[in-house]
Amino acid sequence: MKALISNNNVVDVVEKEFEVHESLIWMDCPVDCTTDWIVKDGVVSSPPEPAPLSYKVLRRYPEVGNQLDMLYHAIEAGSLDTNSEFFTTLKAVKDAHPKP
Repeated sequence: MKALISNNNVVDVVEKEFEVHESLIWMDCPVDCTTDWIVKDGVVSSPPEPAPLSYKVLRRYPEVGNQLDMLYHAIEAGSLDTNSEFFTTLKAVKDAHPKP
């Protein structure tokens, strides 16, 4: 297989080369190569694994305004307890992403 390279990024993968602009180059690549691959150290390589999301990103609560709205409605309904939307929404986030 041949990978068409532009700025160290694979932009096309074909079986047979064809004429392209001089700013592009052809390189041999593995059969499973796709257009999200890159050229690293002169070799066509699969993209690096994305970094895992941080605890701070994963443990996001609803916007404060939405939390206050849920709290208001729970108080208004007389249901400010562990069954309220306010509590269950925050608990779901805490349960899904406990503190490390």
